[in-house]
Formats: sequence, structure tokens, C-alpha cells
Amino acid sequence: MAEIGIDIHKASAILQAGNLVAIPTETVYGLAGNALDPVAVTKIFETKNRPSFDPLIVHVAGVDQVARYTREFPEELRKLAVAFWPGPLTLLLPKKDIVPDLVTSGLDTVAVRVPSHPVTSALLQAVDFPLAAPSANPFGYISPTQAVHVQDQLGEKIAYILDGGDCSVGLESTIVGLEHGQLIVYRLGGLSVSAIEEVVGPVLILPQSSSNPKSPGMLKSHYAPRTPVVLGDLDQLMENYRQKGEEFAILSFSKDYDEIGKEKKVVLSPQGDFGEAARNLFSGMRFLDKAGVSVILAEELPEKHLGKAINDRLRRAAAK
Repeated sequence: MAEIGIDIHKASAILQAGNLVAIPTETVYGLAGNALDPVAVTKIFETKNRPSFDPLIVHVAGVDQVARYTREFPEELRKLAVAFWPGPLTLLLPKKDIVPDLVTSGLDTVAVRVPSHPVTSALLQAVDFPLAAPSANPFGYISPTQAVHVQDQLGEKIAYILDGGDCSVGLESTIVGLEHGQLIVYRLGGLSVSAIEEVVGPVLILPQSSSNPKSPGMLKSHYAPRTPVVLGDLDQLMENYRQKGEEFAILSFSKDYDEIGKEKKVVLSPQGDFGEAARNLFSGMRFLDKAGVSVILAEELPEKHLGKAINDRLRRAAAK
């Protein structure tokens, strides 16, 4: 199994040797390798069993490093970088040839982010290359928000997990790009659309694609537990599955269903707080995936604030 620790120098040495390290970010834990080394990047795809047509996000230490890997930085996207970096925002920018095509799945844009987690910020300062780092989980499964989640899923495949505690956001970054003068949200995430629109005005939200995505995290079926997820009105769903005689667990936003045992339910936020719900989403899904039931029944949140991004993850978890 992987060693879990807080030794940035050890993590740096492993990365410099062309191997992989799991790293903490404010969004989720990432599986990191040298983004400029095609061999290391290949290890990321192999370790995650991730299809090579799904591009990766490149993590850099600061906005001043972006020019090393991109050909231009449009003013509209630069405004977002100034407002929200370091943070849960990824920008799609025209790439330089120094970035391997494997990282971008052959696209001429590269997804770039400056994470805000202090441990990974220090790690990025300690190495002289950017880090390609998709979520540190088998492809398509629930993203990890604690070091132990990485250990459970990939511990036999990597040597070291850099422990940074629980992820403070708990949802992947929001991905934004620019096409023909139009700002586009390619993936909803830990930065709300309303916050983005306060800086740059209205944006277009792109529906996810089922193949050949234009940015990371756009596949229709993704972020899913092994147990099937069904979305809808919880009261009606519970009645239906009781009539079928099927064992189920429930994932609710704020309502606690007293008749359901605590081992078969997760309330994302008893106070109805969207940030708390986002932080608890993936760990809650992971908990219910071990409940020994045939189905997880879940409800969508109000379509505002981070509710949009949470609903996006729930719909993808339910997509089969």
C-alpha cells in the first residue's frame, strides 16, 4: 500500500523521478505527474484506467507561470484568473508545443489551474515543472476528498500520498473557456456560475458530452459509485422501492428521514448550506456505496449557487 505522509521533499523526489504522487487540493485529491513528461502522463492514464481522449488539467504555482505553457491569455479569462486564482477555477487556453499532446488529448487548448491548497502550492514551488493531476481515483468512480479515499482506491498502484486533510471545497474545479468571443462553462464545479458572472457578465453553460470531450470532466457518466443511483422525489422513490421490496439508501440535501437507519442515509447539509453539501457529496456517496443496498436514492438540490454543480455530479452518477 501507499505511504501516507506530509513530506513535500519526498513527494518532489518521486515526481522528479518520473513517478506519480497523490496530492491534496481544495477541490479533490489529484493523481499528479510531470505534465511535460509523456511517460509520466502515460502512467496517470494507466493508473486511473482513464481513456486517453479525456484531457488532463495542468496545475501551476501561480498566474505568472501560465505564459510558459500557453500561446495567449485572452483578457476575459485573465479577469477570471485575477479574481479567483488560486482557487477552484480551470481555464482553457491555447497551448504551446511544450505541453505534450497526450495531456490535451490532441486538442490545441490546455486546461490550466492554480490550486489554493497550501501543501500542493508548496509542492509546485519545489518542482520545476507543472503537474498534470486528474482526480486520484479509478476512472469514472467517486472523486476522493481525503487521503484515505486515495489509499482505498489506488494505494496498491502508487508509492506516496501527500496528506493535506479534508478537501475544503469537495467538488472539482469549474472549467471556463472562450470560443468566438463567448465565455463558456465546460464543467460546473466548485466556483459558482453566479460568482463568475459577477466578474465577466453572462456565460454559456455547455452540456457534457459522451465522447471526445473538449475539456476534462465532460463525460456524461462519471463520478459514480458502484451502487446504482436513482434521482427523483425521495418520498415517492422510497415508496416505490418499498413496494418492490428492495433495500435502498438515501442521499438528501437537508431533510433527515428518521425512519431510515443512520448506516443507510446521508444528509448533505442539515442547515441547507450549499458549501457544506458540496464538501460532503463525494464522501457521502462513498459511505452509501458501502451500505450493502441495491440502489441509492437521491434528490436534486435547488438550481442555484453550488447546487448547479452538485446536481451535475448527481446526474452523472445516475447516468447509465
